[in-house]
Amino acid sequence: MHDILEFSRPELAAWFEKKGMKPFRAKQIFKWIYIRNADGFDNMTDLGKEMRMTLSRSFTIPRLHLENKEESGDGTQKFLFRLEDGNHIESVLIPEKDHYTLCISSQVGCAQNCSFCLTAKGGFKRNLSASEIISQIRDAKHLLSLENRGHLLSNIVFMGMGEPLANYDNVAKAIDVITDTDFGLKFSPRRVTVSTAGLLDQMEKLGRDTVVNLAVSLNATEDETRSMLMPVNRKYPLKDLLEACRKYEMKPRNKITFEYILIKGVNDTKEDALRLVKLIAPVKAKVNLIAFNESDKVEYKSPSSQEVSDFLQILLDRNVTAITRKSKGRDISAACGQLKAKLGE
Repeated sequence: MHDILEFSRPELAAWFEKKGMKPFRAKQIFKWIYIRNADGFDNMTDLGKEMRMTLSRSFTIPRLHLENKEESGDGTQKFLFRLEDGNHIESVLIPEKDHYTLCISSQVGCAQNCSFCLTAKGGFKRNLSASEIISQIRDAKHLLSLENRGHLLSNIVFMGMGEPLANYDNVAKAIDVITDTDFGLKFSPRRVTVSTAGLLDQMEKLGRDTVVNLAVSLNATEDETRSMLMPVNRKYPLKDLLEACRKYEMKPRNKITFEYILIKGVNDTKEDALRLVKLIAPVKAKVNLIAFNESDKVEYKSPSSQEVSDFLQILLDRNVTAITRKSKGRDISAACGQLKAKLGE
């Protein structure tokens, strides 16, 4: 039995053709799976009974197992999914003013070993398949539909567990389905964002292969601090990272988002803010400032609200497009890796 979520539309069309059936059937199947969120083939009423039986014998349409769910007072929902091999991943559903954003994982654990990240404490186990990436979205839409709110999920961010560009092929395959506005999950590419610690070769490929948004986890303005926070900086130092960002292929109106987690006493001074302005000046960019989300498993502390505001004002006064991204779900385990950490993994 094949996992049908692992098939791209052309691959599924080729499967039908090999079986002596019309390849356009792939479009019908995609509509049922991704637009109507079907769980099985029996209800696919525009397919003949014999074809439905053939599909049922050949394919599964999997769901992830929801192991745990927590909901914050602000409406943020954290899902802990158990995979077929017993590993766990997390997704976070974030309520915005008039829609939901879903933060999804791309790996079980992470190999980047960023010192501020709880996911890194559990180490790296494996890449997620394209099916496992897509299933997080299908299942979140399904859970929302049970509350009659499924149509409000409009934004996808690859900012959960793992480094998306270290799992490039499966992430790119999933993005094709996510942004297939005819037969897939129908998300506009401008509402899909891939976040990276800065894997430069894969960044270049992402700009070439897709038109989704790019976010770069920056978090420091000089190499010594960034290498301490993010070991990837030893291979791809700031000079090379910023040059790759300057050359990154994107639509004329798009900007790269630099994510900057403010950590008290580490990267939150006036001097850091001024260096940040100078550092990103050559790049079409905007800045998301995020106060560090404290955990008893990570030693760093969050700056005060006033310190965050002062840092932001320095950027704004120098015409940098910047916002403070509020950390939601603080009353639950919504920071990446927190819910999984409760399992002791």
